[in-house]
Amino acid sequence: MDSAVNETPLPAAAIYTGQFGEYTITQGDRRGVVLYRMGLMVAALAFGLGTILALDFNQNSTLVQAISLLYTVFWLGLGLSLATIHIYLVPLHRALQGAWLGGGLASLVLSHGIDGPLAQTVVETPAVLWGLGFTFVALTGIFFKEAFCFDRVETKLLTPLVPLLLLGHLFGVLPLMAKQTLLAAWAILFLIFALRKAVQPIVPDIGDKSVFAYLKEQRLNA
Repeated sequence: MDSAVNETPLPAAAIYTGQFGEYTITQGDRRGVVLYRMGLMVAALAFGLGTILALDFNQNSTLVQAISLLYTVFWLGLGLSLATIHIYLVPLHRALQGAWLGGGLASLVLSHGIDGPLAQTVVETPAVLWGLGFTFVALTGIFFKEAFCFDRVETKLLTPLVPLLLLGHLFGVLPLMAKQTLLAAWAILFLIFALRKAVQPIVPDIGDKSVFAYLKEQRLNA
């Protein structure tokens, strides 16, 4: 979980006892969690709608273009979540952000270097996942973090499901029906995850701020 914003504590803020000392929760801490969850909800809704369109057996060029647009919305929502997520290990946080950025740059290059819509290219040319797929590496990192920190069933399922589908498509080992089933399951579980995060208490998502302070001190003294 990444370092929290240094702000004046809320009036009469509760004092929490962490592993390395006491700390309080600020408005900035809470705002960061709200933005993290907003990003997840935007990403989940865009991914879910894109999945519905992708599973439409009577697709036309307009629908395929819409899927590409929804991918952009999904990518931006994911970026907001990665900017505000609380992860203790800064190198891991930066690695996930780097994967997100790399996937986005690859998507941008592909969008300007191909004739058809991006979504159609992903289906017809799985090799593009060597670049674009880094976006989903970042998403899987969030699922893994949430499964580890909060023991969520849906993220425990999503953590292996996402790479299974993407690698299965990349190497051509999954039949169409299996890919469609896994894609639908991904969309449903992702939405369940985002909805459950929306009603989860905020404080657990902030994490132990004394750990952030301790790790920051260690980095400064290194």
